[in-house]
Amino acid sequence: MKLFKLRGGVHPQGRKELASERAIRVLPMPDRLFIPLQQHVGAPAQPLVKVGDHVLKGQLIAASQGFISAPVHASTSGRIVAIGDYAAAHSSGLAAPTVTIASDGDDRWLETDSPSDPFSLSPEEIAARVGAAGIVGLGGATFPSAVKLSLSRKNNVRTLIINGGECEPYITCDDRLMRERASDIIEGVRLIRHAVGAVDVMVGIEENKPAALLAMRAAASGTEVKVIAVPAMYPMGWDKQMIRALTGCEVPADGRSADIGVLVHNVATAYAVHEAVRFGRPLVSRLVTVSGGAVAEPGNLVVPIGTLVETLFQYCGGFSEKPARLVLGGPMMGSELFSAAVPVVKGTSGVLALTAREIGSTQAAPCIRCSSCVRACPVGLLPLEMAAHIRAGNSNAAVSRGLKDCIACGCCSFVCPSHIPLVHYFNFAKGELMEQERGKLKLEATKKLADERMARTQRIEREREAAAAKRKAAREAKEAAAKLTQTITEAA
Repeated sequence: MKLFKLRGGVHPQGRKELASERAIRVLPMPDRLFIPLQQHVGAPAQPLVKVGDHVLKGQLIAASQGFISAPVHASTSGRIVAIGDYAAAHSSGLAAPTVTIASDGDDRWLETDSPSDPFSLSPEEIAARVGAAGIVGLGGATFPSAVKLSLSRKNNVRTLIINGGECEPYITCDDRLMRERASDIIEGVRLIRHAVGAVDVMVGIEENKPAALLAMRAAASGTEVKVIAVPAMYPMGWDKQMIRALTGCEVPADGRSADIGVLVHNVATAYAVHEAVRFGRPLVSRLVTVSGGAVAEPGNLVVPIGTLVETLFQYCGGFSEKPARLVLGGPMMGSELFSAAVPVVKGTSGVLALTAREIGSTQAAPCIRCSSCVRACPVGLLPLEMAAHIRAGNSNAAVSRGLKDCIACGCCSFVCPSHIPLVHYFNFAKGELMEQERGKLKLEATKKLADERMARTQRIEREREAAAAKRKAAREAKEAAAKLTQTITEAA
């Protein structure tokens, strides 16, 4: 199949060999699981359990709220011991509403309803089962998958792309999943196709994953699914980059892939769809890469949602040396963790313990206007100009240069010979603009309340004046009638 030319991109050192050649292992069930209620884009789930309740694995413990939300399920059987704030898997270290389960050691599943033939289900039934299973985008976006299925069918999407790019250094969970569970992934892909009515179905896998390509092609043989090797580069895992490589089409700025008739899902999401529709199993665990130079035995683990990150490191032999940095996700777009005592969530693809040698430390120097960042940007932006405006305190000018289209992939920072932390500038400016927008909305809301109060005061005053005028008119009419009566009486 013809591939289309891509814009920008970089080739960072992969370091994937640390974990990619080790078979998937299943993490033993921890004594306690800390399951956040906000693991997805949209409104947080609403708890349905209370402290002291006994739950089974796969049981619904928090219901979705609103159109864009996702339910949350128990990752094992046990007792609810707490419902309240717990440290979230975020660089801020802030707490988030969390349900804590003490495992009973049985890991007993809730009885589920599974169809004899999942392909006999209607598209609406498949979407409903995916939604009930709490499946979200497992490539990191965590957008509720059922919403994407429903909107794609409504928008008459004709092309389905399954993203097996996995371009982040160190991260290999999707690679191992494709090698070991290719048939299940392909069935999940076909179920997604059935749910949205797509005509063309493609799985894009980077060419530096030959074993995954071989396994997926064998599993897809005889089906409508095409498995295609794409260039190994960063950020090939970005959905818009994969779309451009396979179709030659470009998603409009501020647009969605559905706008050009394309739906993109991650390979792990397709596997989760297979588990939900074929077996009735909700999303209660995921494959996580545990890697980095400081990890004694890197690998890929099947991890119950809610497991603390420190438990993963302990199972992988602990640290061979003290890590200089802990990272949630990959080193390019992941976030730094200040504590490993945070839970794995649905969007956790990897946890890294990096050494000082892997991080490096070079002081930033002035920009030399080499335009390396411009050539590397996969979106086609001008990072050097955006950064110059932000440094000058003019974030709005950076917006006019495309700041809102920046995906914070880090390509510009990676290639900068002056080691300027360009992405930090862009994230700072986005935060500043968001704060300005919140302030603007707050001001507008305050003005609206003031205007409504003024209108209400004026209405009340008008009503009072009208009532007073009405009383006066009635009094005058009464007085006039009395005078008329008196005059008639005197005349008589």
